[in-house]
Amino acid sequence: MREIVLDTETTGLDPNSGDRVIEIGCIELINHMPTGETYQQYINPERDMPAESFRIHGLSEAFLADYPVFPEIVDGFLDFIADDKLVIHNAAFDIKFLNAELERLGFTPLPMTRAIDTVQIARTRYPGASASLDDLCRRFGVDNTSRALHGALLDSDLLASVYIDLIGAREPGFDLSARDDATVVNIADRRERVARPARPHAPSAAELEAHETLVSRIDEPIWVKE
Repeated sequence: MREIVLDTETTGLDPNSGDRVIEIGCIELINHMPTGETYQQYINPERDMPAESFRIHGLSEAFLADYPVFPEIVDGFLDFIADDKLVIHNAAFDIKFLNAELERLGFTPLPMTRAIDTVQIARTRYPGASASLDDLCRRFGVDNTSRALHGALLDSDLLASVYIDLIGAREPGFDLSARDDATVVNIADRRERVARPARPHAPSAAELEAHETLVSRIDEPIWVKE
């Protein structure tokens, strides 16, 4: 089963007011496990960068000016996500922005049915608790210390780890490196043990004599008949 963990960065909160997508980050999962395949793209929004948005992601208008515009990256993006499920934190926000970009170019919008919303999963599993990505990272022990600013690929990577824990798909103890040295040595010792030689099972002279005495007391035993 292939899933795509996806995140975007934008110039603001509302594509209907002219805000645009400026970064897309994706992590590929197969059977809930990251494969190492990723997609990341900065995008020139062809507009200014509001100060409040810059404080969140640190992507300036000058930095993005040399990157391609959305029409130049759309095919590569759609090829990467294919028709697979999209794991997104607050899916309505990202889908709304991506669909605004796609519909502007005449592409079919992404249906919400493709989205697996981790915010909704977290609120169902932990009602009343914060469902922010940072708080979920703390809940599951996911290291998010590198998240000084938001970034689409970084956030997708963190979300992939959180998602695996949210749905209970992480296998405890699966990673051999998590075992301590003593455990590994004990396993190696067990594998290297040499089997003991077989013990003799032939009857002794006294046992044979006792057996013959017992048989002599049986009237016509069938196993001695010719």
